[in-house]
Amino acid sequence: MTAASKHTRLNGRFTVNLSILFSELPLLERPAAAAAAGFTAAELWWPFGENPTPSQAELDELRKAFTDAGVQLTGLNFLDDLTKGARGTVSVPAEKDRFRENIAVTAGLAESLGTKALNALYGNRVDGVDPAEQDALALENLVLAAKAAHEIGAVLLIEALNKPESPDYPLVTAAAAVEVVDKVNAATGLGNAKFLCDLYHLAMNGEDLAAVIDTHADKFGHVQIADNPGRNEPGTGGLDFEDLFTRLTAAGYQGRIGLEYRPAKGVSADSFEWLPREHRAAN
Repeated sequence: MTAASKHTRLNGRFTVNLSILFSELPLLERPAAAAAAGFTAAELWWPFGENPTPSQAELDELRKAFTDAGVQLTGLNFLDDLTKGARGTVSVPAEKDRFRENIAVTAGLAESLGTKALNALYGNRVDGVDPAEQDALALENLVLAAKAAHEIGAVLLIEALNKPESPDYPLVTAAAAVEVVDKVNAATGLGNAKFLCDLYHLAMNGEDLAAVIDTHADKFGHVQIADNPGRNEPGTGGLDFEDLFTRLTAAGYQGRIGLEYRPAKGVSADSFEWLPREHRAAN
């Protein structure tokens, strides 16, 4: 499949997620590996595990890995604790202090690397906690995150995940995520909260991807892709990326497209045949 080669307007728009791709390598080696594969832009989930406030030395090492490789960090998650299956910390009462401690750290790292998109995963529902209480806390935290993002000229991303893989995550439709986006923007007046449209997650939920693009493209702050089923590279599943890319362009989406998939054969460098090398370097 060479969908990208048929749509030259996508040239320079791709960013590779180094938390899922090149994960066969230590984190600090991944930016150089991405560069060797032809990419000049990358994104990360929160790279320090459960630690919301890594040391200055750890932050400096990560910055150096990106700057030495000549790779721009285009997107970064706030504290997400994905290793525990938590799917974010924004709405979780027990994580309130840790999330808020992390806001300045994430924004500071992003600012130092020119990162303009910060993703705040909503967090799972917690047994014994009123969902309304969680939603109120989430709004408070997202307002703080949006303001911190605004101070560095960045957008705050709100993402829908898929129900089969994240059964306790409440935002499992595009409409649910966009509703949160609108609430944050109404609360801050900044307009910098945006929808992270992950086409894989929405496909897993059975959503009509064409309808999502046509309805919500004006709220998109970022798009991520993986084929479905399998969460592997385009061409390994049933999604029509040629059509999806065409629709994104027609809808006026001009942002980046994050490659957030697992390599089907287990080797990241071998998973980019669908994307001609001349399309990998970011503008």
